[in-house]
Amino acid sequence: MDDLLREYLPILIFLGIAIALSLVMVVASMVVGHQNPDSEKVSAYECGFEAFDDARSKFDVRFYLVAILFIIFDLEVAFLFPWAVSLGETGAFGFWSMMGFLGVLTIGFVYEWKKGALEWE
Repeated sequence: MDDLLREYLPILIFLGIAIALSLVMVVASMVVGHQNPDSEKVSAYECGFEAFDDARSKFDVRFYLVAILFIIFDLEVAFLFPWAVSLGETGAFGFWSMMGFLGVLTIGFVYEWKKGALEWE
């Protein structure tokens, strides 16, 4: 049983050092960092509405459209990297499968563009 516990000792030491180091960093940032928020720092940045307001307030649906388009094209890029790495193994079938996938996404993008979902007024 002692041999088994000795094998876990480096892991426990590593976890102890990691926890201690993270606590030191958090405390150091609180001590060294200047915390004097002004009106510019707490104003709305990218979302277009006040961050600390009523959660049931209405806002434009275009925020959702932009978020959905970002997710779609972010996933497209996430699928392109492994495909590009394994293209030599998948051959022509893998190539044309990805071209079909990209074609469907391109048709969807053109549809969104023609509908005016990307226009910001």
